[in-house]
Amino acid sequence: MAVPAYASPLERTWHYAYLVICGLIFFFLIAPIVVIIPLSFNAEPYFTFTEKMLSFDPSGYSMRWYDMLLTFGMQEPQVERSWSWWMDAWQHSTWIDVAKNSVIIGFFSTILATVLGTLAALGLSRPEMPFRRAIMAVLISPMIVPIIITATGLFFFYSKTGLAHSYPGIIMAHATLGIPFVIITVTATLVGFDHSLTRAAQNLGADPRTTFFKIVMPLILPGVVSGALFAFVTSFDEVVVVLFVAGYDQQTIPRQMWNGIREQISPAILAVATILVFVSIALLTTVELLRRRSERLRGMSPG
Repeated sequence: MAVPAYASPLERTWHYAYLVICGLIFFFLIAPIVVIIPLSFNAEPYFTFTEKMLSFDPSGYSMRWYDMLLTFGMQEPQVERSWSWWMDAWQHSTWIDVAKNSVIIGFFSTILATVLGTLAALGLSRPEMPFRRAIMAVLISPMIVPIIITATGLFFFYSKTGLAHSYPGIIMAHATLGIPFVIITVTATLVGFDHSLTRAAQNLGADPRTTFFKIVMPLILPGVVSGALFAFVTSFDEVVVVLFVAGYDQQTIPRQMWNGIREQISPAILAVATILVFVSIALLTTVELLRRRSERLRGMSPG
């Protein structure tokens, strides 16, 4: 934003100082994330910048750690890359296996969290709903309670119900962590929702199902999708609950990274982290675009 022409010298100084302060804070927050990207192309098995990297020598950079994401765990990684090689990678590559687990668990936990969170937000948005504040506090408590406490409680509960070390148990646990994000985003979308639209639809003879899918859902869809994306990211990045309730054959990407750090430190972890950074950027960009679309639909910002 430009400085007004009538601004005093002190106001101009504060404006530019404010921009510098914001830039420094932004750099402080993003530097630990950005630094892993060049390190993931290190030709040597180190977590530090080598002399060749600092001098921008091409021999100091390599894609070997990204290639390792495909070959680690394969039966015949050295053969010529053909259809059989890719089938070997799909079936036996450790990182591909954990990626498949993360996507499957994230997908189903997101569906469950989105459905339950949207229904809860719709109920809490009704003015006649009793004890709305207390119910809201309970529903978003997984976001507030330390994750180690939630994981411990889930472990003891699952041990009694037989859900420990099972995919349904992990999916329900991750859905529990994702529901608060769906509730918050959908509730924020419903703040500007005009309930007279639903009454008008009912007066014109629409049943509740038609009213929901034709009137309510199109208007709250940006909030629902945003909540679903947050729920998916929460599941995709979660490691503490997986350490407590998952079995050995239910490894996810964060758990495999955790195991790699504890057992055998490899820059392949940096390659995975770099990929996750770009995936997160893409998801957050989608969330921002949906937020702007939601504001336009509600008439809160110019088109």
